[in-house]
Amino acid sequence: MAKEKNIKNEQMEKIVAFCKRKGFVFPACEIYGGFANAYSYGPYGVELKNNIKQLWWKKFVDGREDMVGLDGPILLNSKLWEASGHLGGFNDAMIDCKECKMRYRADNLISEVLGKDLEGKLDEMTKTIQTEIKCPNCGKQNWTEARFFNMMFKTEMNSVEGPVYLRPETAGAIFVDFKNVIDSCRVKVPFGIGQIGKAFRNEIVARNFIFRVREFEQMEIEYFISPEAEWEAMFNNWLEAQEEFAKSLGAKAEDLKRYEHPKEKLSHYSRKTVDIEYNFPFGFAELFGLAHRGDFDLSQHQKFSGSDLTYFDSTTNKRYLPHVLEPTFGVDRAVLVALSAAYTEEDLGEGDIRVVMKFPPKLAPTKVAIFPLLKNKPELVAKAREIFADLKSEFKCEFDDNGNVGKRYRRQDEVGTPFCVTVDFDTLEKGEVTVRDRDTMKQDKVKVEDLKDWLKNKIS
Repeated sequence: MAKEKNIKNEQMEKIVAFCKRKGFVFPACEIYGGFANAYSYGPYGVELKNNIKQLWWKKFVDGREDMVGLDGPILLNSKLWEASGHLGGFNDAMIDCKECKMRYRADNLISEVLGKDLEGKLDEMTKTIQTEIKCPNCGKQNWTEARFFNMMFKTEMNSVEGPVYLRPETAGAIFVDFKNVIDSCRVKVPFGIGQIGKAFRNEIVARNFIFRVREFEQMEIEYFISPEAEWEAMFNNWLEAQEEFAKSLGAKAEDLKRYEHPKEKLSHYSRKTVDIEYNFPFGFAELFGLAHRGDFDLSQHQKFSGSDLTYFDSTTNKRYLPHVLEPTFGVDRAVLVALSAAYTEEDLGEGDIRVVMKFPPKLAPTKVAIFPLLKNKPELVAKAREIFADLKSEFKCEFDDNGNVGKRYRRQDEVGTPFCVTVDFDTLEKGEVTVRDRDTMKQDKVKVEDLKDWLKNKIS
């Protein structure tokens, strides 16, 4: 499998700089020198992120008859993580350079430098790094021993003895509330439970902007099926749906590929696991994942809790623990796909470079910008304000009367606004506005009374 590399290439640097300059993503706590690969989503970034989550929810939850939603807590009973194996086995191997104090994830370092896979073999990783690899940062070869590191964040609650943990994935709440969903809702296997929420992993090396961070957001589904189901067709349908969703973010087909985990590297409970990889500016890396997890999760929680989590199938008159297909989506990685796919530089000649974010209209942070042609003409400003007030009930809009219209167009191009509406003297005399398309720069005359429906049609 392709592993992401921390490459400071020109395209990635442009995207990171653009995100800060235009209010998409800021380094967190920058006035204090930043903080451990943490980021804030700015005014445009949070709109983009919310649009992606809404698109996902509509496609995978509201748009399907076999799906329901859930919103579980971040802090959960620690027995859950014991049952799931996270307390005992959610570990990565880390190793430090004694000279420059840089820390690396050992298996990734070996894979990137030597092309070998020694995942899980601690002694072999230590020997290989100490004898064959120089530190990529300082060039010295003076290493500590490799050691395992549990990636869950630990905290405490004043009413609970012992540590509690920030959830490392959203799926835990879905499994422990499976019975509640069965008992309270009219759901029948096969069906799924979807959830969007924060998760936390104490990554050894967080890197590549928002691709790998310690606090992130997941869009996750647990799809429950009969143990006797013909699951291969369902599995492929989910893969295709995940790829369709990636394309709705702006990804091109040639920038997507599937990586199936070899059988010898599968988790002991998995029948099949496939990653959908995207060609990020730093290379192909995992975007979404899909796994057949068997009945491992429900059987573990049934065993550790003592609760009956079986399902009675009225169609077959059988009681069983359902198996699970698990499609997972990273929100932050989806945002990075949208940003990477949209970022475009167009040469208009004579050294004039137009930066335009070609988001699909449904994802664009701002859908419509409204301009009065001249800010010193009260009648134009008043009419533009009237149109703005009408449109903002339906679309995310901006009002802009600063500078000439050409400069306003360029500002909106940079943040990805698909349509700009200019109110001019024809608006006052003929009831027409000029609507300019972001991608083609073509301008159309549209009647004011038709404008809302015209935009709805274009955006949808």
